[in-house]
Amino acid sequence: MFAEDVEKENMPLKVAGIDCTQNANTCRSAKIMAFPCIRWYQNGEPVSPDYKQDRTVAALKGFSKRKIELLERYKDWEKNSKTKTGVERAAPSTSRPENPGCQVSGHLLVNRVPGNFHVEARSKNHNLNAAMTNLTHRVNHLSFGDEVNSKNYKTKRILKQVPEEHKQFNPIDDSMYFTKDFHQAWHHYIKVVSTHLELDGGGKNSLMTYQFLEQSQIVHYDEEAVPEARFSYDISPMSVVVQKEGRKWYDYLTSLCAIIGGSFTTLGLIDASLYKMFKAKKS
Repeated sequence: MFAEDVEKENMPLKVAGIDCTQNANTCRSAKIMAFPCIRWYQNGEPVSPDYKQDRTVAALKGFSKRKIELLERYKDWEKNSKTKTGVERAAPSTSRPENPGCQVSGHLLVNRVPGNFHVEARSKNHNLNAAMTNLTHRVNHLSFGDEVNSKNYKTKRILKQVPEEHKQFNPIDDSMYFTKDFHQAWHHYIKVVSTHLELDGGGKNSLMTYQFLEQSQIVHYDEEAVPEARFSYDISPMSVVVQKEGRKWYDYLTSLCAIIGGSFTTLGLIDASLYKMFKAKKS
């Protein structure tokens, strides 16, 4: 219908269609990431971003007319610029740069058993081309349990006394994971350990959080499968307890008695040795 209306109204536009299931190589070389996909070409080059508005004939015609008007205004501007200055100027931008990625944020409530969560390209309105799915991703922040607010005075005071090896709360923050080829994605394997920071016998200066260790590797998929960035986690039944133990007053008394007793014993041995030495000489 859209192609027929374009022809009836003599619009300076050609409409072409291609079946990506029958022409997979062509769609792959054109970087068609999902279909149905509507793309505008100008001078043989694709103009990004791809069309993502309503798929009605009226919406497509309105979009096409705006594109054509913009192109005509550019031609007039270019013509006037050459006439006045004799120098060809750079064309104004007719499209905005496209961001092909997306940002995912939030939290999940999970049971204390091994499990996983994964991120994959999926849409109710498109059939994704698995061969063109790129799962390069960046982990801005990942943690388990309540987030540790290092700016809080109480938390800052506790963490200041904790050794660095017990601060693995979010070891993969700000990490980038690239995939250069098709049919592959990063899988992350995470071991989660609950950690109790008790710096005054479990009183006010205590904090319960989670540390984790992570290993990552690239996994290869079959051509018909959709790659996914998978995060598999295993919550350890064991816990780490970090305590700061203070000494009681009687510990100092015991140490003092031990020092006095040791000194008395040492002096007694010296006295006995000297007594035997001088007694032997007199004899």
